[in-house]
Amino acid sequence: MSVFATLVEHLADLLQPLFGASAAAAAIVLFTALVRLLVHPLSRASARGQKARTALQPKIAELRKKHGENPEKLQKAVLELHAEEKVSPLAGCLPGMLQIPAFFLLYHLFSSDTIGGEANGLLGHQLFAAPLGDRWTDALQGGVLSGAGLVYAGLFVVVACVAAFSYRLSRRMTAANPAAQAGGGEQLPGLGAVTKVMPFMSFFTLVTVAVVPLAAALYVVTSTTWSVVERAVLYR
Repeated sequence: MSVFATLVEHLADLLQPLFGASAAAAAIVLFTALVRLLVHPLSRASARGQKARTALQPKIAELRKKHGENPEKLQKAVLELHAEEKVSPLAGCLPGMLQIPAFFLLYHLFSSDTIGGEANGLLGHQLFAAPLGDRWTDALQGGVLSGAGLVYAGLFVVVACVAAFSYRLSRRMTAANPAAQAGGGEQLPGLGAVTKVMPFMSFFTLVTVAVVPLAAALYVVTSTTWSVVERAVLYR
C-alpha cells in the first residue's frame, strides 16, 4: 500500500503542471491506462479466440445433428471439440479478471485513513471539487448541484453513454457471431447466462461508481471506456 501510494503521489507530481489540483485524479486515469496496456495482449488473444470459436460453428452444427437428442452428450462433445482445437470458451474472461487486483488496491488506498502508520495524504486530493476519498452519498450531502455533485453527475453521464454504446455493440456482435451457441440453440455449459447478461454489464458500472470512493470510480469509468473502445476495434 505504501509503495502504491508513493507511486500515485509521484505520478501526481509529474502531472501537477498540467492538471493542477486534479493531478492525483489524472494520475489514477494514467495508472488505469497503463494497466490496460499491460492487459492488452490478452485482450487481443481473446479476440482471436472469439474468431476461432466462430470458425468452429460448422463442426458444432454437425455435433448437434449427431447428438441432438442427448443434450448432455452434446455439451460434452462440444467441450471436447474446443479442447482439441485449443480454443477456450472462457478465454475472454481473463483480461477482466486480471484487473480486479488493481481496482481493489485503489479502493483500499482511498478508503484508509492511514498508510504505513501515517496519515493518508492522498485523501486530500480532489477531482475539481470532489475529494477522491469520498463517495456519491458524501457528495449528495452538499446538494446535487454542488461542485462534488456535478462531478458525479458528469461521471454518470459518461458511464450511461459508454454503457449504451456497449449494449448496442454487444447485441450486434451476438447477432453477427453467435459463438456461444451450439448449433441451433444449445448453449455451451455455463455460457448461456453469461451471453444473456453480457450486454447489460456496462450498466452495472453505474452502481459501482455510486458506492465506491471517487478514485476507484475513476478507475472503473476509465477501464470500462477503454474496454468498449477496444472491443469495437478488435472485433470489427
